[in-house]
This record gives sequence, C-alpha cells and structure tokens, in this order.
Amino acid sequence: MQYFHSVHLIESKCKGCVNCIKRCPTEAIRVRDGKANILETRCIDCGECVRICPNKAKDVVADGLEILENFQHKIALPAPALYGQFREGTTPEQVITALFQLGFDDVMDVAYAADLVAAKTRKIIQQTKVKPLISSACPAVVRLIQVRFPNLVEHIAPVVTPMEVASMLVKAEVSKRTGLKESEIGTFFISPCPGKVSAVKQPAGTEKAYVDGAISISLVFPLIREIISRPESDEQAVGKAIRTGSGLGIGWGRAGGENLSIGADKHLAVDGIHNVINILDDIECGKLAEINYIEAQACVGGCVGGVLTVENPFITRRRQRMLASSPARQEMTEEQVARMRDDLAKDRLYVFDKPITPRPMLKLDDDMALAIQKLATLEKIVEELPGLDCGSCGAPNCRALAEDVVRGLASETDCVFRLRERVQLLAEELLLAAAAVPPSMGTARNNTEQNETSTSS
Repeated sequence: MQYFHSVHLIESKCKGCVNCIKRCPTEAIRVRDGKANILETRCIDCGECVRICPNKAKDVVADGLEILENFQHKIALPAPALYGQFREGTTPEQVITALFQLGFDDVMDVAYAADLVAAKTRKIIQQTKVKPLISSACPAVVRLIQVRFPNLVEHIAPVVTPMEVASMLVKAEVSKRTGLKESEIGTFFISPCPGKVSAVKQPAGTEKAYVDGAISISLVFPLIREIISRPESDEQAVGKAIRTGSGLGIGWGRAGGENLSIGADKHLAVDGIHNVINILDDIECGKLAEINYIEAQACVGGCVGGVLTVENPFITRRRQRMLASSPARQEMTEEQVARMRDDLAKDRLYVFDKPITPRPMLKLDDDMALAIQKLATLEKIVEELPGLDCGSCGAPNCRALAEDVVRGLASETDCVFRLRERVQLLAEELLLAAAAVPPSMGTARNNTEQNETSTSS
C-alpha cells in the first residue's frame, strides 16, 4: 500500500547528522550515504524530525492558497489553535473576518464541530466496554498506534475528527443555500501540524476525506495579522462564520481542552509524542484499566505546539485558555442550542465508515520459515553489537541496525565499533602472515654471501 506523507526531506540541506534518527518515535529514519532516508511504512508525520533538524532539511508539504481556485465556493475551516497565535485581545471574530478578506466565501468554525464531537464522545464513553478509549482527534497518535501499538487499535474512539464533521456539515448547508453541488464546494482546514495535512490526503477510519485541502497556519498567519492591524476604515469585507464554537470548543486547541469539553471523570490527558508512547506502553501492560478516556496529542502543549504554528506554545496555551474562559463564550443563544441539537441528530456524520487497522511496520520475509530464521539471525547480531545505541551507523539503535542487516539494507561493519574490531583482527592477521612468509631466493643467497665474507675475514 502507498502512504501519503506531508513530511519530506530536502536532500540538498541534509548533512547526515543523526539528530532526526534519535528523535523519531517510530524509527522511521536512517542515514545512508550521508543523507537521511525516511521509511514510508513507518513515518507517522508527527513532525518531530522537522522540529529537531538543525539544518532545516525536513519540510511539510501543505496546500497553498492557489488551491482555492479549483472550487466555485471556498470555505475556511480554522483550527481552534489558530486563534491563540495572535496578540492578546485579538478575538476569533477578527480572525474570521480576515479569512473572508483572504478570499474565502464562508467560514465554518472547527471549534463548533469540536463541541459536537465532545457530546458524541461523552455518549460513547458511557456505552463502550473498551477501557481506556483513546481520542482519535490527533492523526499522528492514531498512526503511532497503527504502526507501533497495533494491539491497541480497538481502543481508538470510533468518532470522526472535528475538522471532518465541520466539512460535512458546512458542505450540506452551503449546497442547500446556493444550489451548488458538494463537489463544487471546497473546504480547507487551517492546520497547525503535518499530521492533519496527511489526514486530509489519506484519512484513517473513513473511505475518503471530506476536507478538500490543508493550509498551514504559518502560511496564513502573516496575512491575517496584516489585515487585523489595518485601520478599521480600510476593512473591505466583514463576514460571520456559519457556526461558531463555544469556549470549550476553542479549548481543544490546547492540551487538556478536549477532556474539559467532554466533561466526564476518570480521564487522562497526555501531550508530547514520547510521553504518549509511555502511556501507550502502560495501556498494553494493563495498568490503566481504571481510566475511561485518554486525550493524547503528539505535540507538546497540544495543537498550539504544532510545527506549523508560529508562536511560542507556552504563550499560545495561555491565550487559548483566556479565549476559552471568556464570559462571551460561556452562554449560547436559544438558536445556537437548537442548531446544535439538530446537528447532533445527524448520527452518520460522526461514525467511521471503515475500521482502523494496524499498519505493517517490520516484515523480515514473506516466507514464514525464512522470517523465523532471519529473526534468529537478528537476535544473534544484536548480541554481538556493542549495545551503545550511538546512532553512528545511521540507524537509531543497535537493534534497528540488526533489522537492517538481516533485510539486506545495511552491513554489520556500518557499526564503527564492529568495523574497528574487524580492522584490528585484519591487522593482527597481516602481522602473523608477514612473519610466516618464507625468505625469497635472492634474500637467502645474499645472506649466505654475507656470512662467508664475515667468516673469511
């Protein structure tokens, strides 16, 4: 199967350092011939390599604003994390107005869809016997489970992400209002991370994505900031979002906000991909059976810490909290309550239409007997390697190098310590061989003549 990845290597900038291979949570990167190589089957598009690379040799390929021209009606789907990127005092309404001025015909607040998904998730938690359920909101975490924790796929909450729900709702409404076909209406998520970009292009749990494109926050941020900073008299367009979310929906942009929105007890929130791995290890060991729900986000701080954001995540987390707790966002009008009730009744919007399945990560051989033999060889190589996990071989650790060796992708002498041992043995063998070489005839005759001369004298 072919996998879409939004994270790409810029080979001309790569200097072959091992920063990325040591940080990758799924061991998806190798350094070979002085350049990093991303393994397609293992990459989860979490963006850790983008974050850590000192040479900026990793890039996220998202859509540009030119994609808007492919549709007659263009709708922006701003992630809740977008609002916290701007200076204190900037309201979501100002950001939404700026999106209209960037060329969008409508805006659908994803925070509103987050409110809906929270309500559906609350009901699923009450009904399911699987514990703990793991949030499906972060696509990098979903892919992490598929790749590294395949036994936990049944723990993923079977509910569609807020951006997909927002897209399905707004397309149906705009189509009814304008008479356009849904295929003529484009929805574009303003994304804080590469995981969401990949989820738009190749979703998990649904046959197709209902979002038509993903535009990075880092692309639209300077454009929105410029519009917001203009004098009020210069504003040429003002628009209101088709739906606006509550403070709880906006809170999904930061770690812990999803749990707060769902509102039940026995929940746990974890952020940062390596912290998530520790929690998933505990779930596999049966340590968290008393927990009902786990909000897991790959980026530290939640979506506000995504690699496609622009502000310091600690600052934006505070701004996000202030926006979420604003008194103006705590009360909903009767009309808003009625709309939410109607939208919650559309059950088909929230359920997966296909199961999330594990992704094969390591396959030593198609033939089972040969695979078992190779596994035995792998274990033997691991024992012979130094176990330092230094990364000098271009693999993240000694076991990963052993895997590459049995798959024919590397050699044991890629390990500098094994190479040094081989060179040392070779040098010793050469010395022993030199001592054992018989003297040549010419050398023997010269030695005899010298001995006779010294005897006669």
